[in-house]
Amino acid sequence: MNFNILNKLFTFVMNICNKYNIDESHGLSHSMNVLNYVHDIYEAEKYINPGLKEHENIIYVSAVLHDMCDKKYMNEEEGLQEINKFLDNIIKEEEKDIILQIISTMSYSTVIKNGFPELGIYQKAYHCVREADILTAYDFDRCVIYDMYSKASTFEQSFERAEELFKNRVFKHAENNLLTTQFSLENYPKLHLNAMNRIKTWKNILKK
Repeated sequence: MNFNILNKLFTFVMNICNKYNIDESHGLSHSMNVLNYVHDIYEAEKYINPGLKEHENIIYVSAVLHDMCDKKYMNEEEGLQEINKFLDNIIKEEEKDIILQIISTMSYSTVIKNGFPELGIYQKAYHCVREADILTAYDFDRCVIYDMYSKASTFEQSFERAEELFKNRVFKHAENNLLTTQFSLENYPKLHLNAMNRIKTWKNILKK
């Protein structure tokens, strides 16, 4: 992915975040983090599934834009329409269509409700993007930050809700068969441990 395309993608993310008041938990830094994870997943998976190389642009663009239609912040269809219009002069029509399918079916709530979509030759690309987003979910502070913004809560209230969410959701990603790629399966234990240690550190801080 060249600088020209990446510049356009990140500028679009910034504009959408400003328009819909998307906070830092799902904003530009999150897009960057997901892009970095999807790169690592893609680099590992392309040797296992060589056909994935043909979908590199789809994977990277989906990773950057995946939250720019998030129903937590906007009407999902409205967001998808804005993404669709934005992509008109950036990528091929067939790539645009699959990107919209990936980002509209990859959220945790959608997967839990409907399961994985059937995307044929793009199924592995879908999992690369979805799991990159899942790996960023192990960032405990990000979860607290989202709760503080969305509920106008105190840190203490948000910390308690975030800890509960990690117990009931994040720490059960593998158990719920949400991780399928080799990179995710090899690396989530470290992220799991980091999150547990972060929670422990916050509890030590709160005792003082």
